Amino acid sequence: MAQQVALERHRHVFQVNWWTGVPFRAYLSGLSWARAPAAVLNFNCMLILLPVCRNLLSLIRGNFTCCGRSLRKQLDKNLTFHKLVAYMIALMTAVHTIAHLFNMERFNNSRQGKGDELSTELSELGDEANQTFLNPIRSTSTTPTYVVFTTIAGLTGVIITLALILMITSSMEIIRRCYFEVFWYTHHLFIIFFAGLVFHGAGRIVRSVKTTDPPHNISFCEDQPANWGLIPQCPIPQFAGGFPQTWMWVIGPMVLYLCERIVRFVRYMQTVTYRKIVIRPSKVLELQLVKAGFKMEVGQYVFLNCPDISQLEWHPFTMTSAPEEDFFSVHIRVVGDWTEKLMSMAMACAKIEVPLPHFRIGVDGPFGTASEDVFDYEVSMLVGCGIGVTPFASILKSIWYKFKESNPTLRTRKIYFYWLCRETHAFEWFADLLQVLEREMEERGMGSFLTYKLFLTGWDQSHAAHVKVHFDKDTDVVTGLKQKTYYGRPHWDNEFTEIRNNHPTSVVGTFLCGPEALAKTLEKKCAKFSVVDPRGIKFYFNKENF
Repeated sequence: MAQQVALERHRHVFQVNWWTGVPFRAYLSGLSWARAPAAVLNFNCMLILLPVCRNLLSLIRGNFTCCGRSLRKQLDKNLTFHKLVAYMIALMTAVHTIAHLFNMERFNNSRQGKGDELSTELSELGDEANQTFLNPIRSTSTTPTYVVFTTIAGLTGVIITLALILMITSSMEIIRRCYFEVFWYTHHLFIIFFAGLVFHGAGRIVRSVKTTDPPHNISFCEDQPANWGLIPQCPIPQFAGGFPQTWMWVIGPMVLYLCERIVRFVRYMQTVTYRKIVIRPSKVLELQLVKAGFKMEVGQYVFLNCPDISQLEWHPFTMTSAPEEDFFSVHIRVVGDWTEKLMSMAMACAKIEVPLPHFRIGVDGPFGTASEDVFDYEVSMLVGCGIGVTPFASILKSIWYKFKESNPTLRTRKIYFYWLCRETHAFEWFADLLQVLEREMEERGMGSFLTYKLFLTGWDQSHAAHVKVHFDKDTDVVTGLKQKTYYGRPHWDNEFTEIRNNHPTSVVGTFLCGPEALAKTLEKKCAKFSVVDPRGIKFYFNKENF
């Protein structure tokens, strides 16, 4: 019994320690540095696909509506989690690769007889019949480079690493914003990455000692390799590759993601018809679409595909229509090749007076976002930047319908709306909705329900002179609204202080669709102005993520 325990205890040491050329120096072995990151990689590769299974997340989010908002908020950080997992995969891949490079060098040195007697003897195992090898370098003339590019483990490792480098470098913020197509296509190298990952361990290049009869007494035989096979206590050790395990970690998420893509394909095949197309100022295209069985909630988004532009590219857009309407709409700002081509096709149809465009649109969605929870708060604070106002257009339209129908289930009692734009034309398409809301609220005696502030962050001297001349008018010279436009950026301390004074015991939901820098600012303000007292005001920050 004692001998068996000793055998189990030394088996792993016997497997790895000879790589250093010095017996029993396990902590210096490169194998440990390779196997530990491999285990972490298995776990993270299992997680990496789950945050981008949007249908799954929407299903979970809908079933969690009865739970606390903190739990649902975590689902809105799916892309942040996806990025963190990707960073860990990159780090562990680097450690794993570097460790194996050292290992291959030690393999080669041992095969060349540059190590001690034990490592040399172990490297020569497998050269004769009835022996199994431990060192994958089977000849003194074989180089580590040859092994890397001719073994399953080596070749798939190179492919995996190259695919990962391309995916990570093309995912940088500047690439995604300026060259989205590059990001989109290179990110689909994940198919090659996972295929290589599944087959990476199939070569079984990492081998361990097998139990023999009679058993090999490791502690007794390690110092006398010349007697292996000559005395009963030291039969020639036998080795076998470990069973591949990576596929067991990733098969579940891969099946889920495959189902996700099948659902997307089914939705893509469903007919989508145009109800109306409007070319707005500031290079904004409005598409009003109709699809059988389509149901949405406020603030949700869809992925659009135009086969005439690209069969593979799908782009996310927040819906600007309300659930009460019999169609759904998106406002698309021209900021890249795909949107430019879509705008050109729409303008071409408008020039030849085609009533409805002939180009096809595929729709996948809708998918849930943080803005779905806007009506769960007594007070809501909506902050949009530029085209980032789109989810709030859906919310404000829905509010208008709820007031029109005197919906008693509306829990929200006050909305503060802030819109920041760099140019005056950006206000034009949204001002009509605000004018309707202004009139509707006044007619129902609820003028105080909606407080909105529009901030123009960029203007020239001529515009300033024009505003100065018409300053005394009852309506704003930019938007035509009764609420005058503010110039510059909001002073958020003042805005939060005003809301806290007006609603000292309320729960306030702060919703942002805008840049990361503003998100960090508002998140800090929410923490700063929330009161510790359970009966005091609480600000909960929510951000749109696509």
